[in-house]
Amino acid sequence: MMKQIITHFTDDDLYKFTMCCAVIDNFPRAQVKYSFTDRDDTVYPDGFDALVMQQIVMLENVVITDQEIDFLKRSCPYIPHWFYTYLKGFRFDRRWVKVEQDEDGHLHVEFEGSWSDTILLEVKVLAIISELYYRVTQQVEQVDLDLYYQKTYAKAQRLLAAGCTYSDFGTRRRISQEVEDVVVRAMKDCHQSQQWPGSFVGTSNIYLAMKYGLKPVGTLAHEFVCAIGGMYGPQMANHIAMESWRNTYRGALGTYLYDSYGWDIFSLNFSEDFANQFKGLRVDSGDNYEQLHKIVEKYKSLGVDPRTKQVIFSNALDTDSAIAIQNYAKDYCLPSFGIGTHFTNDYEGLKPMNIVIKLVAVKITESWNFYNDTCKLSEDKGKYTGKPEVVERFLAALHLHQ
Repeated sequence: MMKQIITHFTDDDLYKFTMCCAVIDNFPRAQVKYSFTDRDDTVYPDGFDALVMQQIVMLENVVITDQEIDFLKRSCPYIPHWFYTYLKGFRFDRRWVKVEQDEDGHLHVEFEGSWSDTILLEVKVLAIISELYYRVTQQVEQVDLDLYYQKTYAKAQRLLAAGCTYSDFGTRRRISQEVEDVVVRAMKDCHQSQQWPGSFVGTSNIYLAMKYGLKPVGTLAHEFVCAIGGMYGPQMANHIAMESWRNTYRGALGTYLYDSYGWDIFSLNFSEDFANQFKGLRVDSGDNYEQLHKIVEKYKSLGVDPRTKQVIFSNALDTDSAIAIQNYAKDYCLPSFGIGTHFTNDYEGLKPMNIVIKLVAVKITESWNFYNDTCKLSEDKGKYTGKPEVVERFLAALHLHQ
């Protein structure tokens, strides 16, 4: 029996919790399907599917504690208190999940159920698959945690000296829970060692934020916009997503991830009231510099000074690219950075996993007898996720023919 990987309910990204709350508030009856993709077509060891399922069964005994709720109440005042009553009664259920391995050793994972339930599986299951893979292949043992601490501390020194405001987004593809723990500790230690031009603002991992007295950070993911696109179509998906978010959070948590269906349709949906209400935008695909200029021009066209707006860069960054963007972007906006795999899966001889779990189908209520497929288009041409015919249909709806 492999040791239990996820032992704390909040060993998860904050944005899964903030989205879960917004889902219950705005789409309480929505049903969804999710699907796992391994972009590297990894061949997993024999019996790996059974080990993943074992870990998912173990999740059934992971419940939120009063200590975790108290921490969330203190550090996330924008979350309405009714949500904690929901979390107190929340239980994971193996029946939401299907895990199989084909004869070639490729892994297939699917979730299906109520959106408000299954939304809390994605990050935990990705973290389980990632850590399990390194454990079963005995690569975890190669990692020298002291060395990892030093390496991370050196990254922090460079980022802070360059004036970067940044956070750890690395839970989903980490080598192990211990590695992310070391990363967050090193980042905090470095930040507190002296006065820096930059700032380490926290981690997306709620449990580690609680453990190290940091701020949990995060707003929303593509999943929120993509599900709405599946229910209502891509033309109005951003508008409805921003309205729903505003309905739940009243202007708090105002960083919007705009690239689910590309810049052009988002730009048409981004009116002056949204530009004023949201604190900023997150760049997660396309060329960082091109995207920055599109954002700056859009704000100017709405009479908003872009230098008062936050732009969060989170597109596969490393220390070098973050520093380069910081030096360039600081004259145009308030740049900040969410860095993931480069922090929690960067060790000589270990290949980071390239795995995702995407929401692929949705229906607005359980009483419907069919699902609508959804997809993600992003600003990276060809890095579209979803069935080819669905992608084609959405591109046509947005007049974006390939």
